[in-house]
Amino acid sequence: MENLTVSLSQAPQNKDITIITVQGFLDTTTAPEFEKVFKSALDEKKFKLVIDLTNVDYISSAGWGLFVSEIKRIRNQGGDLVLAGMNPNVLEVFELLDFNSILK
Repeated sequence: MENLTVSLSQAPQNKDITIITVQGFLDTTTAPEFEKVFKSALDEKKFKLVIDLTNVDYISSAGWGLFVSEIKRIRNQGGDLVLAGMNPNVLEVFELLDFNSILK
């Protein structure tokens, strides 16, 4: 079982943007850990989010579901969610699931 590390920081160029850096596998066993950090950012009214996936090797449906389930709430608050740094395998699944029509 892979571990997951999740951290929050502010973008150096724009303090309104929150970066959530994720490392490891985002699957059914680790999704609750990510969800806790993700929802705490939303609860703090941080709706301009960049999810740094540079060091994520795998995202299961549980992980994708977290992004999709909150995107409407985020955009209704004038924010957005951007997924950055996807490796080719993660990007391939992202595109196969047609999430590129919903998420940036």
